[in-house]
Amino acid sequence: MIRIVIPCVWILLNYIYVSGQTTSGFDMTQQDINDLDTAFTPLNEVIIYENRLQIPFAEQNRNINILTREQIKTLPARSVGELLTYLPGVDVRQRGPWGGQADIGIDGGTFEQTMILINGVKTSDPQTAHHNMNIPIPIGAIERIEVIRGPAARIYGINSLTGAINIVTRKPSNTTYEITVNGASSFKSNEEDKGIYHGRGIQLGAGWANTSTNHLIYGSHDSGNGYRYNTPFNNNKIFYQGNIENSRKGIWDFMGGYTFNDFGANAFYAPPNDKEAREIVQTALAAIGYKIQMNDRWKFNPRLNYRYNHDDYRYNQHDLNLFRNLHNSHVINTELNTTYTTTIGVFGAGLEMRNEFLRSSNMGDRERNNYGLYSEYRTDIVNNLSLNLGAYVNYNSDFGWQVYPGLDVGYDLSSSWKLYVNTGTGQRIPSFTDLYTNGGGNIGNPELTSENAWHTEAGIKHSSEKWFLQTNYFFREINDFIDWTRPSVNENWTPYNFLRNRTHGVTFSGSVWFNNKETSKWLGSLAYTYLRPEISSEFTNDQLSKYAIESLRHQLIANLAFTSTHFSFSIAQRFVERISYRNYFLTDIKVGYKHNSYGVYFDANNLFDITYIEASTIPLPGRWFNLSLNYLL
Repeated sequence: MIRIVIPCVWILLNYIYVSGQTTSGFDMTQQDINDLDTAFTPLNEVIIYENRLQIPFAEQNRNINILTREQIKTLPARSVGELLTYLPGVDVRQRGPWGGQADIGIDGGTFEQTMILINGVKTSDPQTAHHNMNIPIPIGAIERIEVIRGPAARIYGINSLTGAINIVTRKPSNTTYEITVNGASSFKSNEEDKGIYHGRGIQLGAGWANTSTNHLIYGSHDSGNGYRYNTPFNNNKIFYQGNIENSRKGIWDFMGGYTFNDFGANAFYAPPNDKEAREIVQTALAAIGYKIQMNDRWKFNPRLNYRYNHDDYRYNQHDLNLFRNLHNSHVINTELNTTYTTTIGVFGAGLEMRNEFLRSSNMGDRERNNYGLYSEYRTDIVNNLSLNLGAYVNYNSDFGWQVYPGLDVGYDLSSSWKLYVNTGTGQRIPSFTDLYTNGGGNIGNPELTSENAWHTEAGIKHSSEKWFLQTNYFFREINDFIDWTRPSVNENWTPYNFLRNRTHGVTFSGSVWFNNKETSKWLGSLAYTYLRPEISSEFTNDQLSKYAIESLRHQLIANLAFTSTHFSFSIAQRFVERISYRNYFLTDIKVGYKHNSYGVYFDANNLFDITYIEASTIPLPGRWFNLSLNYLL
């Protein structure tokens, strides 16, 4: 009861205080007015930028969730992984705070089955999806996060078996400079008698823009002594994005980033004997693309991107002879996308070539090539009816030919209500770790084949300037599901294609903008996900499983946010129950005050100091406080 009463009293007091103020007492600047007017952008105004078709959010025939920049500002999060915990259906398995290491699943899928993208550029790591979230993006550079739930092979290709998460970065419209500094602590004593556990960080950003070009650059540094024994962290990121229009009215897109993470990995991967483990990860990403409208009907968009990842895992940082893995992965991805508009609809097509290389002290030298062909068609020539269909044809040098079709249909009941149904397929190619790892209690299986999924869902949604409501039911079947198993605790873990995974799911998400006055705005949101997985196995004997029984069962996320000229406040409640873990209920709050270009923000995560686990046997931080100072010019 106290978990509910205290936040409600706080909200009521904040509302009474703000409502009692007059405009004349605020010292409002024009910038304050502009910031307030753009707060809580209605979702139906957002365009979902897929790699070919560009469809407004309100017209999508898929289950899509969005976290906007305005919402991000109100959340008590310091990394992309922490932001994703507030999105429905997204299962975040963190092994520590501040973005050190996290695995992301969607609607009961594993972390290997989720595609992560930055502005449509794939960041998947061929070594292991444990590294997919090694992304060089400080929070200040993010415009929004889009989550497409369900197989997305015909949109994004391989490894988007249960869905895709696309992080869209900002495009500045004027010149801005920003600096944020923060300090945080649990105020609990360090186990090594070195004071209290704490962290600190700094973020710097700048944007420039004129009529034909814009540039954005952000960098951040976070470090601290952790939250329990051997969990110190040192995380650094730098990110650049640029858009330049040439004389032919084409636009060059440039993107680059680098991240360096060094953290203690106590019990991260091989508990209980890896108490002294440490991991150092470096990731670089670069992309160049060109968009041009050839004529009134034809758009053309080639793109080339490169990703490098260095992983240095030390089982015992004090004795490197015990066990050490060094991996270097390289991915070169070439794409050519085009759309052609006709009187009967829009046709999209794409070609893709992906080259993956691994140089590893544990798995040797490995490489493989992937070639893909996309085809899509969208039409709304029938009144109130919209149709999207397409297919992805894939050839992999290790796994041969595969075809993945998909179909989305929507019917407009009115200008704001839509019925939709979709069905689609997807696949996940085994990682090099699945196939070849050898050591640390894990033995790969080079005989693995790819996982294949079929998914169908039906739902209804309402989208307007004030309200967004969406509810749906889905069924997904994954054949040749890859799970790591062992017959006893004394044996090595080994992956096999021996499972069939069927999942029934019901989801609901809703948000409302209310009390929209000139000097204040409120946003409330609620989301619920229920999953019922069913697993059948070819094995008759008992096997210990790593991933098959870790699915979400219940997830509830509620958030209430308030923004005025000078004050902001938000409270988020999260309930999570997984099949193989104890459930937990978390409360997070954030309070802010802004005056002209200066802002001060205080947030508390896990306000009631709940003990909980998201992955392995790793207890995550209890109550954690953070104080931030921001200057925006």
